[in-house]
Amino acid sequence: MQHLTGKRPMVSGGLATAVVLAVLASGCANMSEEQKSGTAKGAMIGAAAGAVLGAVTDGSKGAVRGAAIGAGAGALGGYVWSSRMEQQKREMEAATAGTGVAVTQTADNRLKLEIPSDISFDVGRADIKPNFRSVLDTFADGLKRNPAARVTIIGHTDSTGSDAVNNPLSINRAAAVRDYLVSRGVAVGRIAIDGRGSREPIASNATPEGRARNRRVEIFVAEQAS
Repeated sequence: MQHLTGKRPMVSGGLATAVVLAVLASGCANMSEEQKSGTAKGAMIGAAAGAVLGAVTDGSKGAVRGAAIGAGAGALGGYVWSSRMEQQKREMEAATAGTGVAVTQTADNRLKLEIPSDISFDVGRADIKPNFRSVLDTFADGLKRNPAARVTIIGHTDSTGSDAVNNPLSINRAAAVRDYLVSRGVAVGRIAIDGRGSREPIASNATPEGRARNRRVEIFVAEQAS
């Protein structure tokens, strides 16, 4: 087995690109341009990761083999950023302007909404605040126009209280958002929920401001590349 010397293996961008082009040529004949774009991005990420791992374990030959495997996995598992996803992003940016809601496109082509506690939930509660409803109304309308999209809602809490309280509270917050979207006409089968309790803070729990940032809901929208 090759010993690691502390030096990182050099993997050329040309190798990953060449492998990706080969993968796409063999499997994208029936894709739209939007789907090809999303698949290519997933394939490129997978190729680069696979090449690095292969080079570490088996030198240059391993890099080529790893890039091919990674490209295939990335292409199959990627998300597509379609015109409908872009439209919904713009709609949500307009609907949430000035509210503190962060609307972004993630590195893997998902639409992410990060909803802070000051407009979503009171401390220790899972009841949706009135000013959160208008945001969710716009969000639901966009989802109904894009039936291919799937939604994941993740609830979070700050570290106040025990896991026995925070874990179910985070799930209940995600469930409250799901139930509201369903009431606005989004099919329940399109929505998955999860609760992370206080395990994934984005700020220090040592201050009131930090705890407020940690009490949040994250909503992800993804359109699978076919």
